[in-house]
Amino acid sequence: MAVWTANQRAEFLSAVNDDPLFALWWLAGLRGLRRGELCGLRWSDIDLDRGTLTIERNRTTAGYQIVEGEPKTRAGWRSVALDKRSVQILRAHRRHEQDRKAEAADNGLPWTDSGYVLTRRDGKPINPNYTTTRFRILIRRAGLPPVRLHDLRHGAASLAHEAGANLKTLQDLLGHSSIVVTADTYTSVLPQIQRRCADATARPTGPQRRPPHPQRAQSQRPQEPAPPPAPRRRRRRSQRWVLLPGRSASRLQSRRSRPDKPATRSPPGLHPHRTDVTPTIHAGQTARRA
Repeated sequence: MAVWTANQRAEFLSAVNDDPLFALWWLAGLRGLRRGELCGLRWSDIDLDRGTLTIERNRTTAGYQIVEGEPKTRAGWRSVALDKRSVQILRAHRRHEQDRKAEAADNGLPWTDSGYVLTRRDGKPINPNYTTTRFRILIRRAGLPPVRLHDLRHGAASLAHEAGANLKTLQDLLGHSSIVVTADTYTSVLPQIQRRCADATARPTGPQRRPPHPQRAQSQRPQEPAPPPAPRRRRRRSQRWVLLPGRSASRLQSRRSRPDKPATRSPPGLHPHRTDVTPTIHAGQTARRA
């Protein structure tokens, strides 16, 4: 199975813009219609005002004999939506058919009003095998990779899937009875789809999270309850109150006593740092010292 890319399909349609069967190449390449469905299409099956196309018959060949009947499967009975560009192409094709009919009447040439969309010079429906032969000639002239006419149907399904159509929509468009056939056969993976899938997979689904700062991470951790502080042992302090001479009794000086040296009491009336004063010694103290 060979499938054209979107650029190759556009190049082909641009090269065959003046071909009398341009409407066939357009509908096969963009709407994915089968060759038999296109050859059996009639103007009564198309509503250009509403932009719809109904598939009701299939025109194909069995050897050299043309066989026309119902669609390939029950799901082949379907209605296909037409875009604005497709409606414009079909309107231009119908005007061209009417001009050929008027020209045949003016020149006295035979014309058969068959009601088919794709006709020969005399108005009769074309042979399905002629479309295959004509398609090969046009590909050779355009210089494109060779593909089959039926491959345009594969390409239409693949490009529609690339544009965002889901498999259920493709199943209804192509007229398949099973969605498995649509998924396995008519959705060839194109390079653009693979690249888009790779980009979508590598793209992060959300904003990237920066690694937390060590201090912030530590501050965000649950704080454990701090242990109760150990009781502090208070040192006992001994205070001596000494009355300074010449000062009021309200101002006292506290002196810390050393633990290894017993505190000594100064004689009354004598400051411990003054040596110019002669201490007053009582009799009882002198006798005790002696």
